[in-house]
Amino acid sequence: MPYVNIKLAGEVTREQKAQIAKEITETLERVAHKPKSYTYITFEEVAYEDWAIAGELLDA
Repeated sequence: MPYVNIKLAGEVTREQKAQIAKEITETLERVAHKPKSYTYITFEEVAYEDWAIAGELLDA
């Protein structure tokens, strides 16, 4: 059973999440032969102030 956790800086729309979920599910089905009904995906939207790259917060 594939479980995919997607963390994103900032927010994405419901439509964007739906498209991402569809494409990841289709990829797992095509490449790893995992049935769509077995694939679970969660989205975590992280505020820019809570995410840092190279020692700098993204909201800087």
